[in-house]
Amino acid sequence: MLDIFKDEVFLAYSTYASIVVLKMMLMGPLTGYFRMTRGAFANAEDARAHGRKDEETGKKLTRSDPDVERVRRCHQNDLENIVPFISFGFMYALTGPDLTTALLHFRIFAGSRIFHTIAYLTPLPQPARGISWIVGMATTFSMAYRVLKTGMRF
Repeated sequence: MLDIFKDEVFLAYSTYASIVVLKMMLMGPLTGYFRMTRGAFANAEDARAHGRKDEETGKKLTRSDPDVERVRRCHQNDLENIVPFISFGFMYALTGPDLTTALLHFRIFAGSRIFHTIAYLTPLPQPARGISWIVGMATTFSMAYRVLKTGMRF
């Protein structure tokens, strides 16, 4: 079992998985930053906790903001795509793929998610974001196919 931690494919997987998970984790503080700078809080008590003591002001600041919602949607998209990558990437690494092929999968996925975030938050015109999403999803499906093909024992 400890040999897996020495395997180059597993080390590559853990590196790129860490990169995309850290990117995803940074979306939470980024959402908070946008909430603070836009004065758009999810709850009245949040607005009051940040210096808006007046009850009426707290209610007015409990609102939606387009920039905050854009970051939240980007974060939601990360959750919908990075979690499957983590799962299938781990199983894929266990199938014994060629290091070059595995690195290609991991790098393409990480690059597509980073570009997706840039395209979402900038915002870049479509189809930039859509293409980056499709590339990441296709990469995950490719790994899933390898896992299923390797593991099918009917």
